[in-house]
Formats: sequence, C-alpha cells, structure tokens
Amino acid sequence: MKKTLLVSALGLVMAMSISNGWAASTIDGKVTNDSKVEQAANIAIGEDNKAALGSVSIKDSTVGKTGVITNKSDVKQAANIAIGKGNEANMGSVAVKNAKVDGKLTNTSKVEQAANIAIGENNKANMGSVNMDGGSIGKTGVVTNKSTVKQAANIAIGKGNEANMGSINMKDSKIDGKVTNTSNVEQAANIAIGENNKANMGSVDIKNSTVGKTGVITNKSDVKQAANIAIGKGNEASMGSVSVE
Repeated sequence: MKKTLLVSALGLVMAMSISNGWAASTIDGKVTNDSKVEQAANIAIGEDNKAALGSVSIKDSTVGKTGVITNKSDVKQAANIAIGKGNEANMGSVAVKNAKVDGKLTNTSKVEQAANIAIGENNKANMGSVNMDGGSIGKTGVVTNKSTVKQAANIAIGKGNEANMGSINMKDSKIDGKVTNTSNVEQAANIAIGENNKANMGSVDIKNSTVGKTGVITNKSDVKQAANIAIGKGNEASMGSVSVE
C-alpha cells in the first residue's frame, strides 16, 4: 500500500512539474526541452516556492526570432527540494526571467542519484539547469553548458543562498561572444552554509558582466569524489566552474 502511494505521489509531482510556463513573455524564436525523469521527487515547501522538474519556465522575457533556448535532461532517482519562503527548486530545467534572448542558450544535463536542496529564505536550488534572471544574449551570443552529475549532493542552507550544480546562472549580463563549460562530476558534495552564500559545482556563473563579440570563456572540468564547502557569511564555494562578476 505504501509503495502504491509513493508511486502515485511521484507521478503527481511529475505530472505537475513537466510543463511549459511562459508567463507574460514573448516567444518569436525556438524553445526546446527534452527531458526524461525516473523515480525523482521535486518538492517545494513553504510560501511562494517553485519546484520545476525537467520543464521550461519563461517569465517576463523575450525570445527573439533568432533566439534559441534548448535544454536536454536525463534525471534518475534524484531529489530536488526547496524548503522555506520564496525558494526555487530547478532540476534539469530551463528558467528564464526578465531576460532577452536573441542568441543561443543550450544546456545538456544528465543527473543520477543526486540530491540538490535549498533550505531557508529566498534560496535557489539548480541542478543541471539553465537559470537566467535578467540580462540579455545577443544574436551572436552562444552560451553552452554540458554536465554529467552522478551521486552528488549540492546543498545551500541559510538565507539568500544558492545551490548550483552543473548549471548556467546569468544575471544582468550581456553575452555577445562564446561562454562554454563542460563538466563531469561524480560522487561530490558542494555545500554552502550561512548567509548569502553560493555553491557552484561545474557551473557557469556570470553576474553584472559583459562578454564582447570577441570574448571567449572556456572551462572544462572533471571532478570526482571531491567536497567543496563554504561556511559563514557571504562565502562562495566554486568547484570546476566559470565565475565572472
């Protein structure tokens, strides 16, 4: 009986999460999401929380005629949880908010038996996902992140923390050149504990920055059985990632 209830609950979570959300957005280009999810729980508990599992979420954004957003994900036996107020849990998904995309934004992820958790207030948990809040990607801009995560825990605990695992995170940025990050993470824990901390594992993190037409940022990472931890106030944990601020 318990097993039947568990399967039903997981089915309900998947049915609610695997969707397209294009709130108050203009889509003139191409948006593609190809996801396969097996035995995975994606849960948001609290007030104004969001849980996205293998989905495309676009809010208050514009995808131009030349804009292409692509995300292909394979998630197996993974838990992605956000607990608190105003938290977001993104697993193998594309999340674009207050942004303009005229170029190419691509993320290919494979996640197996991994837990990505954000606990507290205004925290974000991103696993093998594309998270773009603000900024723009020009017609010649190409942002690519290919990640493989196996048996890894990426956790942010506190206030205003972010947990990013094999993901692309952009804020108030203009991308005209190429930004590429290829990561392979196995059995690694990336944890940030405290206030305003960030945990980045095999990810691309660009904030308030500009990559020009001739700009090329490339990072290839292979992380195995490694722990990357930041404890305190305003700390950052970066593992095999590209961070431009």
